[in-house]
Amino acid sequence: MVRAVVIVPIKSFDEAKSRLSSSLGAAERQYLAKHCAETVVAAAQPLPVLVACDDDDVATWAVALGATVSWRKGRDLNQTVTDTVAAQRNEFDQVIVAHSDLPLAIALGPLLVGHHRITLVGDRHGEGTNVAVVDPSCGFRFQYGAGSLRRHKIEARRIGTHAR
Repeated sequence: MVRAVVIVPIKSFDEAKSRLSSSLGAAERQYLAKHCAETVVAAAQPLPVLVACDDDDVATWAVALGATVSWRKGRDLNQTVTDTVAAQRNEFDQVIVAHSDLPLAIALGPLLVGHHRITLVGDRHGEGTNVAVVDPSCGFRFQYGAGSLRRHKIEARRIGTHAR
């Protein structure tokens, strides 16, 4: 049986969805961010969830949902996720990193099928990376940002494997 955890990196709900500021007010954007994040946490069940954050409100929210918090103060998204995943290497065989803004997430567990070191789920444009499944001991360095799917595939080759 594969020992797995789902890591959900979340920045402050107050800062989330800023691209929608011309259409939605701050309270609406905060509600949307929380709703999407709750959907992702629910899709992780029955796997344990680890929320990587540096915001007190996010940490309180995560604990209320039954998640564990990994406090990552002052780091960018790539370093936060890379460090959080690497810290799981002694406890878990696989880590699913799922972004908190996936409003249609249903079940993340089926991504663990097979013995692949790296599984990537791209966005609908084939450019971004919505979900990544990695072996936490493999030294994968996350490459989020524009064009991350391509960079994650290159990173998989750097560590001597290919991405599914």
